[in-house]
Amino acid sequence: MTISSVLVANRGEIALRVIRACRERGLRSVAVYSDADAGAAHVRHADQAVHIGKSSAAKSYLDPDALLAAARSSGADAVHPGYGFLSERSSFAQAVTDAGLVWVGPPADVIARMGDKAAARAVAARAGVPVVPGSDELASVDDAVSAAARIGYPVLVKAAAGGGGRGIRPAASDDELRRVVAEAQREAASAFGSDVVYLERALPHPKHVEVQVLADTHGSVVHCYERDCSMQRRRQKVLEEAPAPGLDPGVRTAMCDAAVSLAREVGYVGAGTVEFLLDGEGEFFFIEMNTRIQVEHPVTELVTGLDLVALQLRVADGEPLPVRQDEIACRGAALEFRVNAEDPADDFLPTPGEVTALELPGGPGVRVDTALAAGDVIPPFYDSLVAKLAVWAPDRDAAVARGRRALAEYTVEGVPTTIPLHRRLLDDPTVVAGTYDITFLEGFAM
Repeated sequence: MTISSVLVANRGEIALRVIRACRERGLRSVAVYSDADAGAAHVRHADQAVHIGKSSAAKSYLDPDALLAAARSSGADAVHPGYGFLSERSSFAQAVTDAGLVWVGPPADVIARMGDKAAARAVAARAGVPVVPGSDELASVDDAVSAAARIGYPVLVKAAAGGGGRGIRPAASDDELRRVVAEAQREAASAFGSDVVYLERALPHPKHVEVQVLADTHGSVVHCYERDCSMQRRRQKVLEEAPAPGLDPGVRTAMCDAAVSLAREVGYVGAGTVEFLLDGEGEFFFIEMNTRIQVEHPVTELVTGLDLVALQLRVADGEPLPVRQDEIACRGAALEFRVNAEDPADDFLPTPGEVTALELPGGPGVRVDTALAAGDVIPPFYDSLVAKLAVWAPDRDAAVARGRRALAEYTVEGVPTTIPLHRRLLDDPTVVAGTYDITFLEGFAM
């Protein structure tokens, strides 16, 4: 099937990003929207828009039947899920395929295997990719205690169906483990519909480094180098950069090769991300694979010159990747700052409300992905991410300086955002040096 029309099963900046890629490729775009998003930018910019339900995500963007009905009524022949919502729901990918539509992403069975974190570890092991010492899926709390005795404390209790930092609890003793297993199971059941958990050894002060991969249906698998995503708060990414600062070239090569090997092993198709933890000795360990486009894909686009969303659409249309591995270069340095409608001074409390004034930064090497405009109301029903500011420069020091300049220009009035946090981060010597790890924000005071 040749794709001519794409239903974008998402909202906000990522929906607008996909709509723009469709237009450049000559494809008709179909937006979907809830009651809360009737006047949203992605609705205005699409060629067609279909109402799918009430403001609650569960009654709109998370409703597979409503999305499939929108695809049928609009005449769309493909579905791009963006990230979040149903993007990694294998049952939805299968339903799209069963309806005779093209799924812009990997096959449903690949999503299912890599979405089960315990199963993904097994795939990585078969591909020769190192994994963090851990356990199989746990049948009971007693099994968890026995596994921890073998693995060694401290450990992390992790949701097998998890992602995005949800369903994870640390434990440093048997008593603590017995308590947090139940907590992790409850959160996992609520967030992912499964309470299955497993254990991993907790690495002290690791870096979180991920590799972007692309694969087509003609046997080509390439990597687009790595991103450092170690700046995290409660396991949620705050700032990302490419390439990873201070990464040994040999480790970079081994990590990128490992990501490609894993993608080949699982039969991957499309854009995906293989995530690793990197310890202080230069050893890296696979933790999970995200089977979708990532929030932080702009930094990879800035250092490689590739359009990852356009490549997703090409691959979904059956075309081979237009670039070989030796044609993909990493040039300069890029940073991305997630702008969330949250108040860093009030424990990052979400801050929905009206944006009364908005001034976006610009100039050389500055990119803002957003669907927000002055006068818009940020609804309380969805994720608090409202924009991504990304900067590029020939080297990291210049990128940091450009980030400072862009953040100083960025003005949002009416609701608190995380922009002040990012300004402070770029004044911190550890951040400037690029030596921060995933624990850095634990002791960072606003």
